Amino acid sequence: MKTLNDYMAMSYRMEVLEDKDEGGFVVSYPDLPGCITCGETVETAVANALDAKKVWIEAALEDGIPIHEPDKLEDYSGQFKLRIPRSLHRSLAEHSKREGISMNQYCVYLLSRNDAVYPK
Repeated sequence: MKTLNDYMAMSYRMEVLEDKDEGGFVVSYPDLPGCITCGETVETAVANALDAKKVWIEAALEDGIPIHEPDKLEDYSGQFKLRIPRSLHRSLAEHSKREGISMNQYCVYLLSRNDAVYPK
C-alpha cells in the first residue's frame, strides 16, 4: 500500500485558473476530485495547492477512499486518426500552404489555440 509520501512524490497535474469574479487564482488537481484551493497570487495559490493536496491525500488514506495515480504522458502516443469532409481537408491544406507550414502543424496550432480558449 502506498504512503502519503509516495502519493506526494507523484506528479499530479495542477490546473491554475484566474478567478475573474472574485480575484486571485483557483487551483485544482483533476485526478484528485474535490481537491481545490485558491490564493491572491499564482505563487500563493500554488503553495496552498500543495497543502491542499497533502490534506486531501491524508483524508483519503484515512477514510479508505481510492486514490488514483496521475496519468502519464507515456500512456499517449500523440497520434490519432481523423476522418474529415473533403471540403474541410481542402480548406486546411490551403490555409497551411498560405502559412508555409505542414497541414499537421497547422491542425496542431488550431487545436492548441482552441484548447487555450476553452480550459477544462
